[in-house]
Amino acid sequence: MGSMSVWHWLIVLVVILLIFGTKKLGNMGSDIGKAVRGFKEGVKGGGEDDKNADPAVTQKVADKSTIDVDAKEKNKQ
Repeated sequence: MGSMSVWHWLIVLVVILLIFGTKKLGNMGSDIGKAVRGFKEGVKGGGEDDKNADPAVTQKVADKSTIDVDAKEKNKQ
């Protein structure tokens, strides 16, 4: 009862394929791949984007360490 055997995993895989279908699983896989690729480019810093950036837009951001967000207050009733 402890660990799952290979047969258990095969049954789980077949059930997942029946529920979602191969096309939908393929689309999810490609979307996840694109997200990971975008994340890696963001972590690297995107050096090419900084070289081609519009100077008017980059001047608006004076301090890149500050994040501007709108805070919303919760009202307890």
